[in-house]
Amino acid sequence: MKYNILGNTGLLVSELCLGTMTFGGRGFWTAIGELDQKPVDELVKRSVDAGINFIDTANVYSEGLSEEMTGKAIRNLGLDRKSLVIATKVRGTMGEGPNQTGLSRGHIIQQVEDSLRRLDTDYIDLYQIHGFDPFVPLEETLRALDDLVRSGKVRYIGCSNLAAWHIMKALAYSEHRNLAKFVSLQAYYTIAGRDLEREVIPLLKDQKVGLMVWSPLAGGLLSGKFKRDGEGPEGARRVNFDFPPVNKERAFDILDVMRPMAEAKGISVARLALGWLLQQEAVTTVIIGAKKMEQLEDNLQAVDVTFTEEELQQLDEVSRLPEEYPGWMLYRQGRDRRGQIENLGVKF
Repeated sequence: MKYNILGNTGLLVSELCLGTMTFGGRGFWTAIGELDQKPVDELVKRSVDAGINFIDTANVYSEGLSEEMTGKAIRNLGLDRKSLVIATKVRGTMGEGPNQTGLSRGHIIQQVEDSLRRLDTDYIDLYQIHGFDPFVPLEETLRALDDLVRSGKVRYIGCSNLAAWHIMKALAYSEHRNLAKFVSLQAYYTIAGRDLEREVIPLLKDQKVGLMVWSPLAGGLLSGKFKRDGEGPEGARRVNFDFPPVNKERAFDILDVMRPMAEAKGISVARLALGWLLQQEAVTTVIIGAKKMEQLEDNLQAVDVTFTEEELQQLDEVSRLPEEYPGWMLYRQGRDRRGQIENLGVKF
């Protein structure tokens, strides 16, 4: 297991992060997973034994039960809290009433206290806003998060599911006001969904913001177990919960290239998909989640997947994003500078 620096910090996190969306299964979340405490403990133990030090959860996962089970697993296993990096999130609806959702100061402060209690910890390593809230001024959200960092209840702050302009506006405001800045973005990114490369990834690289990838297998579509006609294994997540949205014809064209490549390497298509993500320069960590131990075992071995330059080129060609403006114009106009940069040996 490799460890990468999370954004512009001194915090080292494992290149694979254990996701906890399958823990519990309460309300809507039964479509994702319904694990009880014993298998949760086993998954956490195996992950930590494999070198994972990063665990990601959220207050909304199974209506708080995922956080509770995560905290209980750490206690049950006698794990050293100081050796773990625990991330959770705030934004979603956590009760009845108009103020039980969003990114207002009141909701954030209430939810961090609730998350600390459920996780049974004194601090949260990475506290992330789970999305955009058009109702609340960004300044209110950032000042509330900064207060939590100054209080010691939160050590770093991050964001999730934001547009490039949201992120840049937040970074600029925090810089100008000397507030804690977002150190990471948690976002959807797969070989079958490379939209992040248009605007967001260039921003992350420029601003030294870390990237945590969620749903790296496109909700199970890249497990290799689905066919073009939609047929898939009984009980699979995509069968019960067809999310995230994917251009499936395009995805199956990509899978047509991945399957023989995976077979030649003697590995699963899922492991190949995870391995491709780990090759991407902007990726800090890939979040893996599992309902069964064999799924986790296969995912853990993604850190050992290697590619030839020819294989990476094949995968890039079949999955590359269609050109859009202004991207194609920026590329054309940048020819002269690219040549100069290459001659100078500067990485750009």
